[in-house]
Amino acid sequence: MIIRDETTDDIVAVQGLITDAFAGKPYSDGTEPRIMDALREQGAAVITLVAEEAGTIVGQIAFSRVAIDGRPSRWHALGPMAVDPSRQRQGIGSALIAQGLERLGRLGSHGCVLLGDPAYYSRFGFRRDERLTAPGLPAEYFVILPFTDRVPAGSVAFHPAFAVAQ
Repeated sequence: MIIRDETTDDIVAVQGLITDAFAGKPYSDGTEPRIMDALREQGAAVITLVAEEAGTIVGQIAFSRVAIDGRPSRWHALGPMAVDPSRQRQGIGSALIAQGLERLGRLGSHGCVLLGDPAYYSRFGFRRDERLTAPGLPAEYFVILPFTDRVPAGSVAFHPAFAVAQ
């Protein structure tokens, strides 16, 4: 398996992968493929990676900037991330996350936020921190990973692409 930057040739395969990975999930409203398209179209995807094996895309991950208290920040959001359902629990998602976070650090990011299972993401250092909040989202699933000693206090807003309608 190799992890590499997404190319325009990957877009159709990534869209199908995201659709399949989120199909039937109780936490999904089906908009994840459209969110990824909107992040690309609006130039908001700072990092987009794919995991490829034997010429097939088996995973993908994206990172975009977030605003804090309505102002641009050097913090980023992880998501969407998807792994082929037949290949889940084989380390593909973990490899994508690790490489994506490492690249964010090289870009000078101050930290990363996401909405997800804290038990899963804690293995990468994500944790809850009351200084940053995400109004309107379930607080128990909002976790952060600071890359510096300073965590700002404020309200995080994900890129508007995350609010696309299905």
